[in-house]
Amino acid sequence: MKKLLTLLLRSLIGVVLVPLVGCGKNPPSVAADASPSTGAVSGSVPARVEPAQTTHAATAEIPIYTYEVRASYPHDPAAFTQGLVFFDGSLWESTGLNGESSLRKVELKTGAVLQRVEVPARYFAEGLAVLGSELFQLTWQDHKAFVYDRATFKLEKEFAVESEGWGLTTDGHWLILSDGTDQIRFLDPATFEVKRTILVSARGRPVDRLNELEYIKGEIFANVWGADYVVRIDPTTGRVTGAIDFTGLLAAQDHTARTDVLNGIAYDAATDRLFITGKRWPKVFEVRLKLRQ
Repeated sequence: MKKLLTLLLRSLIGVVLVPLVGCGKNPPSVAADASPSTGAVSGSVPARVEPAQTTHAATAEIPIYTYEVRASYPHDPAAFTQGLVFFDGSLWESTGLNGESSLRKVELKTGAVLQRVEVPARYFAEGLAVLGSELFQLTWQDHKAFVYDRATFKLEKEFAVESEGWGLTTDGHWLILSDGTDQIRFLDPATFEVKRTILVSARGRPVDRLNELEYIKGEIFANVWGADYVVRIDPTTGRVTGAIDFTGLLAAQDHTARTDVLNGIAYDAATDRLFITGKRWPKVFEVRLKLRQ
């Protein structure tokens, strides 16, 4: 895993292009490579989630951020987190794995599940988005997504997805979907028609394995599956405007044999708070980003 992170970072800053090697969607545990690092660094500190400078030249340097933990909250260590949203004072979560997939409303401070519905065992649930009065939940390889009533969790309809389903978010108008490649699609939430597609790149080179998504202040934040990195993407051009290194976010003593990879980004626009977690992590972290010098 440490080698994987090093190769990814080099790719992002343009030292050398090393595509992440593909493997199964069930990622390995990272417990053996856990680091106790807090992620804190010295230097200039953006207030919280500050807009990154958009890169227009293929040779321009890409800012690398690290983090400071502001608070941590309990999280169900059995939850295989695939999608995470902060909305109306609560966390909304999609969990995966066949036979374990669910849709949940979770109390942030306690981690208590306030509302829950199980997804049929034949489906492996993935990304989640809240738009208006509806919840949109992807499945991984079934080319299908579900739409629920936000208040009741009643399944209202299903729709076909042309690609695999990995991450999902919204800019308040379109649904924004990742499929594990360098492509991000923008869908009409009423018809589910793909309206446009962007190709994500860093210094002219494709960045793939894009997974969980969150739309924050005009940018798409995307978890890079299998690595402790989140990339910041210009939704118009697809260019990576920054990368966030979350190495060591979950301390070594909090890992178990079941602990899995970083995955789960949520943003509270009302209070400018960014939340990060992972699959089967016992905590959700509120973090502040810091520019690496």
